[in-house]
Amino acid sequence: MPRIAPAVLIAAFALSGCAALVYQIAWLELLGLVIGTSAPSLGVLLGTIMGGLCLGSLLAPRLVPARAHPLRVLGLIELAVAALALVVLLALPGIGTAYAAVGGGGFSGLALRAAAAALCLLPPTVLMGATLPVAGRWVEPTAGGAARLGVLYAANVAGGVAGCVLAAFYLLRAHDSAFATFAAAGSNAAAGLACLALSARVPSSAAAAAALPPGAAAPHAPGWPVYAAAALSGATALAAEVLWTRHLALLLGGTVYTFALILAVFLLGLGAGGAAGSAWSRRASPGAALGGCQLLAAAAIAWAAFTIARSLPYWPLDPTLASSARVALELDLLRTALPVLPGAVLWGASFPLALAALAERGRQPGRCVGPLYAANTAGAILGALATSFVLVVSLGGRGTQQLAIVLSAGAGLLVLASHAARPVRRAAWLGAGAAAALVFAVPALPPELAAFGRFMPTRSAGAEVIYVREGITGPVAVSRQATGALTYHNAGKAQASTYPQDVRLERMLGHLTTLTADDPRSVLVIGLGAGITAGAVALDPGVARVVVAEIEPLAREVAAEHFAAHNFGVVRDPKVELVVDDGRHFLATTSATFDGITSDPLDPWAKGAAALYTREFWRLAKSRLNPGGTVTAFLQLYETTEDAVRSAIATFFEVFPNGAVFANTVRGAGYDAVLLGRAGDAPLDVDRLERRLRSAGYERVAASLREVGFASGVDLLATFAGGRAELGGWLDGAAINTDRNLRLQYLAGAGLNANRADVILHAMLAGAAEPAAGPFAGDARRLQALKHRIRARRAEVLAR
Repeated sequence: MPRIAPAVLIAAFALSGCAALVYQIAWLELLGLVIGTSAPSLGVLLGTIMGGLCLGSLLAPRLVPARAHPLRVLGLIELAVAALALVVLLALPGIGTAYAAVGGGGFSGLALRAAAAALCLLPPTVLMGATLPVAGRWVEPTAGGAARLGVLYAANVAGGVAGCVLAAFYLLRAHDSAFATFAAAGSNAAAGLACLALSARVPSSAAAAAALPPGAAAPHAPGWPVYAAAALSGATALAAEVLWTRHLALLLGGTVYTFALILAVFLLGLGAGGAAGSAWSRRASPGAALGGCQLLAAAAIAWAAFTIARSLPYWPLDPTLASSARVALELDLLRTALPVLPGAVLWGASFPLALAALAERGRQPGRCVGPLYAANTAGAILGALATSFVLVVSLGGRGTQQLAIVLSAGAGLLVLASHAARPVRRAAWLGAGAAAALVFAVPALPPELAAFGRFMPTRSAGAEVIYVREGITGPVAVSRQATGALTYHNAGKAQASTYPQDVRLERMLGHLTTLTADDPRSVLVIGLGAGITAGAVALDPGVARVVVAEIEPLAREVAAEHFAAHNFGVVRDPKVELVVDDGRHFLATTSATFDGITSDPLDPWAKGAAALYTREFWRLAKSRLNPGGTVTAFLQLYETTEDAVRSAIATFFEVFPNGAVFANTVRGAGYDAVLLGRAGDAPLDVDRLERRLRSAGYERVAASLREVGFASGVDLLATFAGGRAELGGWLDGAAINTDRNLRLQYLAGAGLNANRADVILHAMLAGAAEPAAGPFAGDARRLQALKHRIRARRAEVLAR
């Protein structure tokens, strides 16, 4: 066999792993736009990807002819994956259109989501899952062959680290999903061509792998404990990854960069562990080493739990002091590696050790690798889905980690107790008991971390966390300051509060939506949060139906129990219908149209939130507006960058050329803003708005506005910061946020810890043209008064 052959195969597996992670990240984003990003949708996507890998590992040994050259088969598989990835990219728009036409909620809607995901993802992922079992036919049926398969596994995972980093920090950030897909397909093609070229020079060893070599011993110990341990190892590894991602995102901020960093560190540990496990399997009893890895993994889970809950949150760090995004990334890398790497290394070592343990028990590595990989992947599917949607909600983070420790210790005991050596069996019980004792060392997350996240060291002083529960999307909390101000937190981020500036923004969103629409009978509110925006909408006497789409089920309980006095009891209002779904998916699959749509989602830097600011989303929203309808949206100026704000506004104006920006300031300083657009070309009728506020039935609406500083409709509209005519120069060259690039989440993520709202608003107004008539119509004297107030507010900002 040429010496270059193993090196070529290792490189091919690394390229394949790199491509697989690029696809996975891109597919999760693209298909999330089609079937939604709610918990059921994410479960469907994750289950389909991992299920395809499991299915491929099981089918490959049965469907690939025994005499086929393994390297030739590998080459064809890699080329087929590249072709199918391109097909998925081209077919997604059509699949999305078909799904939107028939998709919806309930069991039938979930079945349709599963069908859409399976149609796109199963063909390429089944082929990806077949690669390692096919490669197993090319190695000799010995412990050395098992070690070589372990090296290929490690190379595949190492390539995944590169793919993860490339996708998040370059391919998708600087380009888009199409560019990323073409780059990944190129990696598959290179790997496939290399395998095909190698197959022409290297003879197949399938015949040698198909039968036991002369004199080989029959199986002398049961193999099922190893398969069971592999399944439990996969379950605990993915359960831990899900929990660590949730908890570390509190500390680091839930940006696309954070999720990529955590995944990259986890994969790095798996790859390093895979290489170490392959080397170790040649020097000692792999069965004993496998059992020891599971016991040590139980200790690693306890270590990570303690580090995340009792150490990292108390580091005296102020995230806003990071001198650059690079410095912040370096610090985040350290804080991620400290809890994640030990367990990841142990789980990475477990797969090659399990393969060698089966060889030690008389099994052939080539025949075992497929079922073993399937067992490990099936366990991973169960661990990830059960943790995300059942365990973390019912047991909480602490209880779920305790269960993972017990399962990991049980896996170690299972393998060691079935070992041939009696001393190993005796030691197994002692080791399992010591590992299980660590259950009691698992601490709960500090309530302040669940509420304040990365700002726990600087902002939690003087606040009392009066409510905290694990939700589907992350920990949900309510805090109360000594002043009595309440804040609703989701995943470590304040999403709504009763601070004057926040209530003003939320009331602006709700009242601008209904007061500027021609006939506001039905309104869609995207995002319930504390319910203050929805409450302002429902307060309008002309509104007969309010539909609220909220992705976090716990939001209803929080809004009803803690914020009812501020949201006018909106949750119990009979004309309000609450739908647990992400707003984009609901809007895409409903046949209803609305007179008003208002969107108050997570911060644009939060992973997934950018999908509610894309050009395609605004087109969808516009298509669901009745004639004379209005759409409004929250625009964040703090914890973001000027380029992100320019991108959000420019994208909105592409769909709503008559759109306007209304700024919410604090003592003349920038804070946040509202985007407003209307169906049709009619201007905003100032006279009609004033008449409504002064008419019978609108007393509560007028009072609501006065509570946040707006004495009249003119006063509310005087927050106008500009439209396309005024801001066109400042917006020149702004990146347009589309479904394919989701540019906003990358631009905003770079300013996660910045507080430059005042600077951004100043730049916006300084670069704006002198306000002309604006998007307003009405009595000349009223318009003149409005223009005078707009100029006064602008001068106040620019004078700072």
